[in-house]
Amino acid sequence: MSIYKSYFKRNDTLIFNSYTNTGRNPVVELFFGRVDNLSGPKGYSRFIFDVDLENLENKLSNNTISTGCTSAMTHTLRMTNTSSFDKELLNSTWSNGRRRATSFDLILFRIPKVSGSTGNTQTWDEGVGDDYYNVTDVFEGNKSFSDRPTNWYQRTTIKNWSVNGIYDNTNSQTGSTNGLNYSGLTIVDTQHFEFGNEDVEFDMTDEINGVLSGSITGTSGWGIAFVPEVENITGMTENYSVGFFSRHTQTFYEPFLETNYDDLIQDDRYTFYEGKDNKLYLYTYVNGNPIVLDNDPVVDIVDESNTILQTLTACSRSNGVYEVTVSAITSTNTPCIYYDNWRKLSYGGDVISSVENEFVLLKNQDYFTIGTRTEEPKLYGFNFNGILQNEKIINTDIRKVNVTLKKAYTANETLKQVECFYRVYVREGNTEVQVQDWTQINRTADGYYFIFDTTDKIPNEYFVDIKVNTDREINTYKRELQFQVVNKK
Repeated sequence: MSIYKSYFKRNDTLIFNSYTNTGRNPVVELFFGRVDNLSGPKGYSRFIFDVDLENLENKLSNNTISTGCTSAMTHTLRMTNTSSFDKELLNSTWSNGRRRATSFDLILFRIPKVSGSTGNTQTWDEGVGDDYYNVTDVFEGNKSFSDRPTNWYQRTTIKNWSVNGIYDNTNSQTGSTNGLNYSGLTIVDTQHFEFGNEDVEFDMTDEINGVLSGSITGTSGWGIAFVPEVENITGMTENYSVGFFSRHTQTFYEPFLETNYDDLIQDDRYTFYEGKDNKLYLYTYVNGNPIVLDNDPVVDIVDESNTILQTLTACSRSNGVYEVTVSAITSTNTPCIYYDNWRKLSYGGDVISSVENEFVLLKNQDYFTIGTRTEEPKLYGFNFNGILQNEKIINTDIRKVNVTLKKAYTANETLKQVECFYRVYVREGNTEVQVQDWTQINRTADGYYFIFDTTDKIPNEYFVDIKVNTDREINTYKRELQFQVVNKK
């Protein structure tokens, strides 16, 4: 699985019955409880945001991200909790009476259309406010106070929200499957926070896929809030809050939408064993650039006597890569040569001649090891091509990183079928902040590689670890590759 990150293009915190704007604040403060030093009226806040999906849509349209071989494309909203770095903040009391919230639920909701006959979406502006101000004494400071939209009442200077705060939490409607349908509010997901220092991990798979496909229209972003039952608590003597980094943080912890998709290539052309399913691929290029054919090719698997054993329809694994899974083949005459004939090829309306490749069907004894034999412990060495050690890469580059696996302490004894993975991270002091979790490295007939896309990477110094799984061993090789991503400006 690979990931792509889409970042926010605007965000703001709406404070109950307040004109305060905090669109530029580096921290999102969600709170509930009293709004003065006495047991008094309730107060709470809601966070709203919108995600820039343009680059993701472009990658889908040009097939850089393809769902041709699988419909599985998941989306997760991720925001980093500001208190996760200091355990002493948990359940602490601040000088103004605020306490860190624990044991609560947050909802992720869709910002709905304007009520009435217009059907226009509730477009809104981020604003230029920085500090929380004039909210009694819940928040202190007035360094960059602004009451310009957006705020609890207004979405622009001349336009109000159809409902103050976007929705009315006192109007509960029946018929909701989760009991949280308030004033027609669409709740995308709910997350429970036991300790209050957990990070946001909302599942937005159905929501974003609906937006990308056009089945969900008219959205103006999304919001995060305490469940209405918490917002409506009255008579409290304290204020409870939780904080997350906003899009204006000056740290590495900028919030994002994480898209996961399967683009793994595992080419068995030179390791095609009988008695197991094997994958074959067709790579399509024009002038060295990958292309998408007019339609998915058809593939005939042909034996040495020119008999068609299987006819398969290929799927698009990624831009310029087509995949078929060949069901297990058995033969009494291994090793022997077989053929894969790719036909019904066209590009831009022009018919392309069929392509015939070959592969060798190998004995399954070379793949299945059953008996008393055990493998000796293995050590590996790695060479990289595509990114240089300590290279500075402009954050508009997309690099193909070729990985050569060889037996350690050998000059050129390479390995062609090894289960290997990579992970990418940055370092904040002694802490490793994960950028991409362990991901299996692509294996082609020519070797191993992975794609490193800098277009969604925050400028920083990056590190790559390699992990190899063999014979119940897991060997991890730290910081095999180190480089910087820098802003093109």
